[in-house]
Amino acid sequence: MAKSAILKSSLAKKYWMALTGLFLCLFLVGHLAGNLQLIFSDALHFNQYALFMTTNPVVKLLSYLTYISILFHAVDGILLTIQNRKARPIRYAMENPSANSAWASRNMAVLGTLILIFIVTHMVNFWAVMHFDKNMPLQSIVDDNSQPCYVLVDGGYIPHEYVTIGKAEIKNRTEFFDSETGLKVGEGYKDLHKITFEFFKNSEYGLIATILYVIAMFVLSFHLWHGFASAFQSLGANNPKYNGLIKGFGKTFSVIVPLLFAIIPIYIHFFAK
Repeated sequence: MAKSAILKSSLAKKYWMALTGLFLCLFLVGHLAGNLQLIFSDALHFNQYALFMTTNPVVKLLSYLTYISILFHAVDGILLTIQNRKARPIRYAMENPSANSAWASRNMAVLGTLILIFIVTHMVNFWAVMHFDKNMPLQSIVDDNSQPCYVLVDGGYIPHEYVTIGKAEIKNRTEFFDSETGLKVGEGYKDLHKITFEFFKNSEYGLIATILYVIAMFVLSFHLWHGFASAFQSLGANNPKYNGLIKGFGKTFSVIVPLLFAIIPIYIHFFAK
């Protein structure tokens, strides 16, 4: 991973691959912390988290940085693998790769490609729906009078009936306006919590989606198993005093983080009501 297929400087390539990889590890931790609310919190808190992640300027900037990092990390890794194979088109007569390196380290490009496919499908099923689907539901509750109401960002409520009879209308997918005055009276929450639960609990494809998600987390675990420690070595953190600690932390990270991600759809599909 020392020579770049995108950057001319091998040294720049070495650092950027490591830095983007470690940045994406930080992203995984933050994303996991938010997603665990699907298990340990309620719909309102999760939708508040989703709103914050899609509207806060700093978070949005970090999101763009994440997209760029994913693309750079994936595309450059694939091109580099192709470049390395072209540099040695004829395999050695006596080759025993398993004796010299771990399976994950020899298949990082394959693992990375599978993860990229998962990311794309994941974004189509959730991110794209939240941002572009005109049928994206707004969060609702049933009040003390058994009347369904939309939940507003300011803590208030608007009865569904107001929209049904034309007393209020919804514009820009989330904004509520008084039909008589034309004034904005509130803004609702996109119900990402609802579409997530409906996706994994769907009677037709929910189980398949859950299984594929878990498999994707196994792939991520293998990718991190080698990639985490390798990133530190690329940055020059290769000291006998710390190598064991870095490798140990990396292996722990590569198991716990994907495992916790995998637990979420399993809980939703099999245990959540």
